[in-house]
Amino acid sequence: MASPTAARRCVCFAIVALFTVLCEASLSGLYIDNGVDQTVIHHSMTRHERLVVEHEILELLGLGERPRGPRSQPLDRSAPSFLLDVYKQLAEEHEQARPTRSSEMALSGDEQHAIDESDLIMTFQSKKHHLGALRQGHGRHVWFEVAGGPGDPTSLLTAELRLHQASTHTEDPTSLYKVVVHRVLNVDSMGKLQLEEVAAVNTSAGSEGWLEVNVTSALAAWLTSPADNRGFFITLHPHSQPERHVKPEEIGLEEPRGMIVEGKQPFLVAFFKSGPKLGNADPSARRKREAKRWRTHGYSENHSRNPLTDTSHWTTRSCEIQTLYVSFKDLEWQDWIIAPDGYGAFYCSGECNFPLNAHKNATNHAIVQTLVHLLNPQLVPKPSCAPIKLSPISVLYYTDDSNVILRKYKNMVVKSCGCH
Repeated sequence: MASPTAARRCVCFAIVALFTVLCEASLSGLYIDNGVDQTVIHHSMTRHERLVVEHEILELLGLGERPRGPRSQPLDRSAPSFLLDVYKQLAEEHEQARPTRSSEMALSGDEQHAIDESDLIMTFQSKKHHLGALRQGHGRHVWFEVAGGPGDPTSLLTAELRLHQASTHTEDPTSLYKVVVHRVLNVDSMGKLQLEEVAAVNTSAGSEGWLEVNVTSALAAWLTSPADNRGFFITLHPHSQPERHVKPEEIGLEEPRGMIVEGKQPFLVAFFKSGPKLGNADPSARRKREAKRWRTHGYSENHSRNPLTDTSHWTTRSCEIQTLYVSFKDLEWQDWIIAPDGYGAFYCSGECNFPLNAHKNATNHAIVQTLVHLLNPQLVPKPSCAPIKLSPISVLYYTDDSNVILRKYKNMVVKSCGCH
């Protein structure tokens, strides 16, 4: 028998295998090693098979249904641009390469820690709201649609509001100001806002770049009760006269006449831990949906056409890593997946025959099992070829309401194989 550790690795690989074996679209979307050192495209799927498979993969990715991403949504807007930078940084870290691209979205130490700790990062682009025309003390109203975010506020690590300050021509660029972010609690019949201060940040009149304000408490409240979301109200006060209100645009926090330069829009970024589901996630309901799909669409296993199970045409080879590439582009998911176009999943295949030498990465248990197998092949099977090291991937995608998510998925890429 395999060790508990090996068993867990096999389970991880089984998940990867389910994902990749089923990724067969009209253009296939799945590229494999055909056993003679050639990477070939897999067979086409029927319409019913593709529908079933698409739902299964979305469940694996933690999505109830396929997001209908906006094909025309520009990537140079501030929210997707920020997460694209984070995605590229994570990709470089996985490849153990040094970052080669500097970004205007400079990350603070707290943000870098949040990126490392989280497994889901979501950005919300500012949108128009019925309170948007209100002015109170020369402040500015900013609103975000957060109803599409994870409904469990306990998974929220931190959230920050990012505001861009542009360069302005002022008489004294060293003048200090306090930017205060309030949560709008209510609006009375006279249009007066009831505010609650959330956080504040200091800046100078001559500063340029992104201001970061911690708004974790406000977002947690809105995730719990989206109906209470009336947005933020931002006020600006000179340090020397904290009771005085100054128009935000006077130091570049708002372009004249409300014109926002592309890529400089205010946005909200939230970091979540433990892979929260987007929307309701009822395991029993999922099992019922899965059973119905297989019954309805009549999908029948055909191992004879599956090169991962039909190895009769292969030459016998030792346990080693094999090519397996999943193409999101061929699956026609580029309308909602921003990056990557696909990924190399790889898989393990081959024989674990005696003697199990060092290059086969065999466990001590596998060596003993091999010896017992030689004595009694009918009673004890040979060790299995399985992954011994897996790595994660990150996927950047749009949600239905044009917000953007970066999600990390563990144990998705086989890095090395061994006998267990």
